[in-house]
Parts: sequence; structure tokens; C-alpha cells
Amino acid sequence: MVGVGRHFKRGQAATELAYSVPILLLLLLAGTDFARAFYFNQEVVASARAGAQYGSQSVAAAVDSSGISAAALANGINVPGLAASSSVCTCQSPPPSGQTACATAYCNLANAQATYVTVNTTATFTTLVSWPGIPHVTHLGGKAIMQIQQ
Repeated sequence: MVGVGRHFKRGQAATELAYSVPILLLLLLAGTDFARAFYFNQEVVASARAGAQYGSQSVAAAVDSSGISAAALANGINVPGLAASSSVCTCQSPPPSGQTACATAYCNLANAQATYVTVNTTATFTTLVSWPGIPHVTHLGGKAIMQIQQ
């Protein structure tokens, strides 16, 4: 009679394992998708910062939009479909030809002659699984604004 009870307990453990493994795998997959989304978002933001750092070196670097894009794309090499764009604005009133005026939040009385470079990065993130209630494709964006060194 002792052997029969032991055999029954082995079957119970196998049944519990069969019920718990799909739930654990689902949690693992959901965690992986969330971690990927977080990683790609951090990379998109860091790429914008890298492009802005390149553009803020000098006025010549700020108008080098291909160099800014190259710096941003080189930083986000692991992000598929990463794109970058840049613009330059100045606090000078009126702005020199070819430049636009910055928003008043950038320009304070202490530095009325400042010039800023803005870099925007975008990428499209696709989840591994189409989760119910969560978009399968999400657009990620990063923005960095830095003052150009004079």
C-alpha cells in the first residue's frame, strides 16, 4: 500500500508542472517583449543625444546635418529602422539669414546670443507576439536639444 501512494504523488507533481510551464513561458515572453521595448526606447533617446553632441561642437558642425545623422545612427546601430533629423535655431533677434528663431523657453536674458541644435530620432518597434490590447507596432521617438559652443 505504501508504493501506491508514492506513485500517486509523482503523477500529481507532473500534472502541476504541466499546468505551470505554459504560464511561466508566457510570463517569460511578456518580460522579454517589455525589456526589448525599453532597450530600443533608450537607444533611440541616446542616439538623439549623440547627434546633438556632435552638432553642438561648433556652428559648422551644427549645420552638418549628414554628420549629425551619421553620429546618431552610429550610436543606435542595434535599432532597426532608426532615422534622424536635425535643425538649428538662434536666440538672436532678428535671426541671421538661413536660421530660425528659437522658442522663448530656450532664450533667457543671460544668453541672448545662444544658438541651439535640435536632433529628433525615430524608430518603429514591433513586438515578438501580437498581445491582446497592446499595439503590435509602436513608434519610438527621441529628442535632444543642446547649445552650440561658440
